[in-house]
Amino acid sequence: MKHLFTLTFFTFTVFAIAQTNQKIYDIIDNVSEERIRQDVKTLTEFGTRNTFSDTVSTTHGIGAARRWIKSEFETISKDCNNCLNVFYQKDFVTKEGNRRVPHDAWVVNVVAIQKGTKYPNRYIIMSGDIDSRASDTMDFTTDAPGANDNASGMAGAIEAARVLSKYTFESSIIYVGLSGEEQGLFGGAGLAKYAQDKGWDIIGILNNDMIGNIEGVDGVIDNRTFRIFSEPVPPNETERQRNARRFYGGEVDGISRQLARYVHKTVKTYMPEMNPMMVYRLDRFGRGGHHRPFNDLGFPGIRIMEAHENYTQQHQDIRTENGINYGDTFKHVNFGYAKKLTAVNAINMASLASSPPAPTTVAIGGIVEASAKLKWNAVDGAKGYKIYWRDTTSPTWDHSRYVENVTEFTLEGIVIDNFYFGIASVGKDGFESVVVFPNEIMR
Repeated sequence: MKHLFTLTFFTFTVFAIAQTNQKIYDIIDNVSEERIRQDVKTLTEFGTRNTFSDTVSTTHGIGAARRWIKSEFETISKDCNNCLNVFYQKDFVTKEGNRRVPHDAWVVNVVAIQKGTKYPNRYIIMSGDIDSRASDTMDFTTDAPGANDNASGMAGAIEAARVLSKYTFESSIIYVGLSGEEQGLFGGAGLAKYAQDKGWDIIGILNNDMIGNIEGVDGVIDNRTFRIFSEPVPPNETERQRNARRFYGGEVDGISRQLARYVHKTVKTYMPEMNPMMVYRLDRFGRGGHHRPFNDLGFPGIRIMEAHENYTQQHQDIRTENGINYGDTFKHVNFGYAKKLTAVNAINMASLASSPPAPTTVAIGGIVEASAKLKWNAVDGAKGYKIYWRDTTSPTWDHSRYVENVTEFTLEGIVIDNFYFGIASVGKDGFESVVVFPNEIMR
C-alpha cells in the first residue's frame, strides 16, 4: 500500500494542544448540585410516578410529573432563545399480553432536542426514567417517591440540558425522560422505533438509571466509582459478521462497547478523580435498562449508573422491618455524586456533538506481514484521523497515532496478529469520534 504522510512539528504541536479543551472543563464546573437536589425533591413530591398512576391531577402521579418535566425543558429553551424542540412522544400499551400492565394506557416520553449546526440528523441522547414503582409493580396508587430510581437520572438529564443549552454543537443532542421502564422498557422501545422511523443517525444513547447512591448494601461507601454497562456486539448482526469474528476478532468491539470506551477515555482525561468501571455485559445480571431497546434495533447504547447499589432502597414500599428502613426516599440520595455523574454525561455529549462523524468503512490488511495496513473513507469535517491499537486482551485503546491528509496508512513493525485496531475521526478542535473497528479485509 502506498501512502503519503508528512508530520511536521507544527502539526504535532497543534494537535497536542487540542487534546483537552477548556469548554469541557467549564461544562463540568457549571453542573449544579443544588439544582439537581431541587429537581429530585420536586419529582419525589409527586407521590408516585408509576406509569399507570393518575394522569389528571396537577400535583400527584405520572401526568403531573411529565408535565412538570416538559415545563422545565420549555423554560430552559426560553433561556437559550428557543434552542430546544420540546414535545411528547407516546405509544399506547395494553394489558393483554403484558403481565406488568395493570390497564391500558399511553406511555408518554418527554423529549427535548437541541439541533446541531452542521449535522442536525446526528444525535447523541441522554435519558433518565420518569417512572417509579412500589414493591408490587402493578400497584399504581401506593406512594413510590423513586428518589434514586430514577429521579436522580431524570434530574441529571434536565441539568445537562440547562448546562449544554448554553453552547452550540455540530451534532444534535437529545435530553429525554422515558416512561414505562419498570413495566417492560416501553418508553425506550417507543422512542427507539420513533428514531428508526425518522431515519435518525444515532451516535449513541447514554441511559442514566440510578446515579445518586454511594452507600452499597455490600457496606462499601464510594463516591467516585461508577459503572458503564455495554453489550459486546449488536444483537442484530448478520451471520456473515458473526462468522468473520471467529477469524478476525471483534468479540468485544461492537458499537456499544466502543461508546463505553469513549466515555471511559473522556472521563479519565477530564475527570481523573473519577473511576469509570466498564462492565462487559448489557446490564446487571439478567436485567435490562432503557438502552436495550435501542441496542435491539442496532443503535449504540450504554447504561451509566452507580457502582454500589442498596437493594433495600429499590422497588420497596416505604416501611421499617427488623430495624431496616426500606424505600427509595430523598434522604438516601448523594447529590454531590449525582452531580459528578451528570457531568460525566454532559462532557461526553459535548465531545461527541463537537466531533466529526466516524468513518463508516475501515479496512485492514497485513496478513503474514510485519506491518498493519489500514484504509478508511474520508470524513467531512475531519482535520485528521487517529489510528488506535491495543493488545487483544486490553479493555482500552492504549496506543495511537495521529495522521492528516491521508485515508490509508501502514503501521510499520506492528504485527496485525498481536493487536486490535480502530480508526477515529478528529475535528479541528481535537474532538474525536467514536473509534470504528475494521469492517472490511484487504487482501
